[in-house]
Amino acid sequence: MRGKILLVDDDSNILELLKYNLEKENYILETASDGHEAYKKALEFLPDLIIMDYMMPTLDGVSAAKLIKKETSLANAKILFLTARSDENTEILAFEAGAHDFISKPIKPKILLHRINVHFSDFKPKAKENNVLKILDIEINPNTYSVTRGDGKNITLPKKEFQLLLFLAQNPNRVYDRDYLLSEIWEKNVFVVDRTVDVHIRKVREKVGEKYIKTIKGVGYMFSEE
Repeated sequence: MRGKILLVDDDSNILELLKYNLEKENYILETASDGHEAYKKALEFLPDLIIMDYMMPTLDGVSAAKLIKKETSLANAKILFLTARSDENTEILAFEAGAHDFISKPIKPKILLHRINVHFSDFKPKAKENNVLKILDIEINPNTYSVTRGDGKNITLPKKEFQLLLFLAQNPNRVYDRDYLLSEIWEKNVFVVDRTVDVHIRKVREKVGEKYIKTIKGVGYMFSEE
């Protein structure tokens, strides 16, 4: 399985072209023909990537993207806009609405596939050697719940602190809000609040270092490779 993609365009011929090329790449696909349908399908399908036309009837792509980006469950979905318009203002509006990429029509399938594959490469965890995750100047060892810092110091972390660090490090440069992290790291039958994530992040920073996990104000946290 390569990933889940929602295709959105009011032109059925373009939808068929996209489906034909992406099905050959083994992506899981869902389609929508306007912005309203895209929003509803996205909530049900929870795609990793949304490829959406900029200009559509009833609800255009920019308006649909703004609705989608308000949903916590879709916060990490990437949006790639397709449009026949290539002016600067159009691109600015698209990126302000949450776009991660922008491709002009007419569509060139090989170029589009390459751009999609690049986006999905961002979802893959870093390569591991003997289960040890090496990223920047630290090594994270899931066998011992320990982290070796760049200065050579080895630190053993409590389970939840370690799981939080490992999850973010396996998905670098992606922002996760508190609700998402709570659902990924903590058991569903355990009562915790948003502040629980903040406290654990603070403790990880104190032990491992401030520079690795960034706070994106009003959104959440991400492991930064910069």
